[in-house]
Amino acid sequence: MSQKKPRTRIQEKNRAAILQAALDVFSQAGFRGATLDQIARAAGLSKPNLLYYFPSKEAIHAALLEELLDNWLEPLRALDAQGDPIEEIIAYVARKLEMARSLPRESRLFANEIVQGAPRILDEIKGPLKALVDEKAAVIQGWSDVGKIARLDPYHLIFSIWATTQHYADFDVQVRAILEPVDNAHFEDAAHFLKQLYCAALKPD
Repeated sequence: MSQKKPRTRIQEKNRAAILQAALDVFSQAGFRGATLDQIARAAGLSKPNLLYYFPSKEAIHAALLEELLDNWLEPLRALDAQGDPIEEIIAYVARKLEMARSLPRESRLFANEIVQGAPRILDEIKGPLKALVDEKAAVIQGWSDVGKIARLDPYHLIFSIWATTQHYADFDVQVRAILEPVDNAHFEDAAHFLKQLYCAALKPD
């Protein structure tokens, strides 16, 4: 069986440009609203040139989601069962908030896919994502059972962390309209607030 030829530097550069342009277009217009013409224009390439690298809009979207999901799982993977429970959970909150700050387009891409019913990543959500959440929920439940943290539902704790951190990316326009922050200064305030919130919620009875 023949192996694929490695991509040249120009091919890697063009492929990366397409994915970055697509990330902008998809995160703003959603999958249905995005077009190959928009992506090609944003990437500075002709449509035929774009189609040399990706045969369809679906292929570009799939490549973005595959990369995104791997990055998305990393902060939860880092939650250490052997660490201090409250410190580990607070660190997870901090990692998720940092992702909202540094990867807002990726967060909105993921949110758009979920709002549409996750037609392209539902298998991944039911598979690797669910398996990881089940694993870490069991760790959190174990901490709760032995009194290291408050008695709480680990799944809803994880959902609440997603909601309170990803909000700053998915609803960025609303947050900035209300707070009128200088650059990303509000993320420091958010980090302080969320640490207070979760420390209080996790404190053992």
